[in-house]
Amino acid sequence: MKIDILTLFPNMFTPFLEESIIKRAIDNDLVSIRVINIRDFSTLNNSQVDDTPYGGGSGMVIMCDPVFKAVESVRDDDSLVIMMSPSGKVYNECIAKELSTKKHLIILCGHYEGFDERIKTIVDMEVSIGDYVLTGGEVPALAVMDSVVRLIPGVISEGSLESESFNDNLLDYPVYTKPRVYNGLEVPEVLLSGDHKKIEEYRNSERNRVTKEKRPDLLK
Repeated sequence: MKIDILTLFPNMFTPFLEESIIKRAIDNDLVSIRVINIRDFSTLNNSQVDDTPYGGGSGMVIMCDPVFKAVESVRDDDSLVIMMSPSGKVYNECIAKELSTKKHLIILCGHYEGFDERIKTIVDMEVSIGDYVLTGGEVPALAVMDSVVRLIPGVISEGSLESESFNDNLLDYPVYTKPRVYNGLEVPEVLLSGDHKKIEEYRNSERNRVTKEKRPDLLK
């Protein structure tokens, strides 16, 4: 898979791409990730990419020309262009799984008062990570990228992916490790039994219990 991230602040992505699972996926050639500075496509003085909105109002709006040029510089027949936007479809695991099957993602990160509306004519999908406001689209883009890359075959073992939160609309079961007792808090006895059938039944029961208590909306 290829992922191109179009942003005004490319340095925000550098530490994220040089650590942990994402770095290993890149090093193992499972994914290619490029961070592209939209300012590089400006033809104006000081690499200007924004201007005041028609009709008045506060803030600045990202202009069409540099974004159109940035997208076209990397777009091909396999590309899916995603705009991070508060008006987009709320992101979830189902969307992450869908995106993980694509060959090439182009992710647009907005800033200031947002994009000129005409930029949406070259966008295939608008995505929001929740009903709150951030200073820009970089953090949402990181969330989308992380959730997609970990689903690429070979990045994480299939066994780890099978029992995760949101599979079958259920949260994950509680997990424990050594020591067996800590500050009077004990590991459930069934997990020490060695009876794999009982352990599986316990974990399935716990997934339903935890979901019912914490996210009953997932069961509707």
